Amino acid sequence: MFLHRHATAALPRYTSYPPANRFKDGEGRELYPWWLDGLTRAEPLSLYIHVPFCAQLCWYCGCHTSVANDSARIDRFVGHLLKEILLVSSRVHEPGEVCSIHFGGGTPTMMSPQAMARVMSTLRDAFPVRGDAEIAMEIDPRTLDDAHVETMATLGVTRASLGVQDVDPDVQRAINRIQPTELVADRIATLRAAGIRSINADLMYGLPGQTVDHVHRSADAVSALGVDRVAVFGYAHVPWFKKNQAAIDETLLPGARERFEQAEAAEERLVADGYAAIGIDHFALPQDSLAVAAREGRLRRNFQGYTDDPAKTLLGFGPSSISALPGGYAQNAPHVKQWSEAVAAGRLPVQRGLGITWEDRLRRSVIERLLCDGAVDLRAVAARHDDEPTLLVDAFARLAPLIRDGLATVDGWQVAATPAGRRYWRTIAACFDPELAPFTGRHSVAV
Repeated sequence: MFLHRHATAALPRYTSYPPANRFKDGEGRELYPWWLDGLTRAEPLSLYIHVPFCAQLCWYCGCHTSVANDSARIDRFVGHLLKEILLVSSRVHEPGEVCSIHFGGGTPTMMSPQAMARVMSTLRDAFPVRGDAEIAMEIDPRTLDDAHVETMATLGVTRASLGVQDVDPDVQRAINRIQPTELVADRIATLRAAGIRSINADLMYGLPGQTVDHVHRSADAVSALGVDRVAVFGYAHVPWFKKNQAAIDETLLPGARERFEQAEAAEERLVADGYAAIGIDHFALPQDSLAVAAREGRLRRNFQGYTDDPAKTLLGFGPSSISALPGGYAQNAPHVKQWSEAVAAGRLPVQRGLGITWEDRLRRSVIERLLCDGAVDLRAVAARHDDEPTLLVDAFARLAPLIRDGLATVDGWQVAATPAGRRYWRTIAACFDPELAPFTGRHSVAV
């Protein structure tokens, strides 16, 4: 059900709570070393490595990345990345086991196969990586060669995530990403032949010139390729923040109702093709671990989106990466030059962050359950935090319009989205964020 004022509300994606735009300059820099010192062997870890380079800049992209002009620049980056890993690990005196490693970007395979091997070797030397750890890598199919695939397999990569976005050539030209479906199919076949059988694909809606028919065809295309998971993200047009987006013709962007219909179309087609809907924007085959986690109530949310990763501590490496620890969040300097200079000087390259309170932890748990399950038992969540749910009653007034519009229900301490509220889980979750109003204009729209 399309309701304009709810669908167009500017809201955080809540991959963290509080959201990253509330981090404070300097705070994480001061606290991060102490948070690292406090980690114990009992706390499992996840690692995220951000590689901020691409061969070509896509016009829709909102990530911290740039075009690498020469291999020497990437080699310098890798040298600093290795040093950062050692700087962080030296502060973690008794690290817990690593259950997940995620290479993102940018395009991680902009590193040479030899550099990828050096990074993995350093990670394994610095941290105790479990034998069954998931090792995932984001990939641009256009630049993935056989040498990289062979190296990924040798290094134990278990999951590859391919950016597809849309399979229509006209839409691809409008976003500066020409990528034939035959190429994607070939790269997936090569990955599987090498033993990397868990494959994700990213799709987008709200792109210039895109229609519901385009979304249908793209969903069917990735389904036909047999990918295990599909993420469907709405394009956020913020050219004042990401200058590359200024190249997009705004007159071709779909309106709010068209965006909503495209999001609905993607879910309708993927579910018809056998995928389970996971949270607000992910889909997985029933046997995939993400679908299993969702059925068992173990689905979680972190800076990579939905995950079955049990670790609550995430250590980020590379420019702009964010670490999430029991005490709070710490984000690295976003620009390669700033980040490199700090690492070269032997300093942790954190620029900003936020210490979190016991109330933040409670609200974070509530928001996570709403975004993972579409429902939450406030009393049960509060009990797990040794607290009372009365702290959360301020959300009820903000929920009232959603209840009137048939998008949510409240029964005692039980809050749930209705079937008509399926697209509005972020809107419902935002009701538990009392600090949202001052930041409303700095987020993507809800749908």
